[in-house]
Amino acid sequence: RKRQKCNRDSPYNISNLQETIHHQETIVALATASGAGAVAIIRLSGSTAFNIASTVFTSVSKKVLVDQATHTVHLGHIADGNRVIDEVLATLFKNPNSYTGEDVIEFSCHGSPFIQQEIIQLCLQKGARMATAGEFTLRAFLNGKIDLSQAEAVADLIASDNEASHQLAIQQMRGGFSTEISKLREELLNFASLIELELDFAEEDVEFANRNDFQKLISKISLVLKRLIDSFATGN
Repeated sequence: RKRQKCNRDSPYNISNLQETIHHQETIVALATASGAGAVAIIRLSGSTAFNIASTVFTSVSKKVLVDQATHTVHLGHIADGNRVIDEVLATLFKNPNSYTGEDVIEFSCHGSPFIQQEIIQLCLQKGARMATAGEFTLRAFLNGKIDLSQAEAVADLIASDNEASHQLAIQQMRGGFSTEISKLREELLNFASLIELELDFAEEDVEFANRNDFQKLISKISLVLKRLIDSFATGN
């Protein structure tokens, strides 16, 4: 009970981390590769993402962005005062149903580097700040949208240049590694609870945990962990 209370009151527990990230400033960055192309995507994420977007984006149908449903796309213009920068598509993802777990809006604009920088600079002027490398994925991790192994897999997926590396990354990003570890952890916790029951009723000589089953579980977990460790070279 003391340990549970300490963890709950700790300033570094997950709930506090999520609360801290949720109230951080809104970030903006280019979500596609830099350079010229047909289309580029500029992403805003944070509690004021929709408000910032509303000050620079005007829908052709005069819709108010914050009033629109999540996962919808809207045609409009990005403008700095009376100066129109580009015609874009604005895609809305309301928290918690977004990649980062925050309010997210993505502008799909024409891929001119000049247009990209004009839109980003305009968002910065309206109160956003430039995202650091990997910060969207960091926020997704801290907001509980993905676990650490999935976060690492995002970089692996982006860097994959053949079918084998792609398959390894996509499997890990979809939780393959995490699911396997979670199953082992669940079985261990189940046995730990049975052993604790025996300790509580030690004087009554009651056996809750079957020793043979426990040995089999330990052997199984050892084999799985060895296989995962041995797979490092392949993954690397």
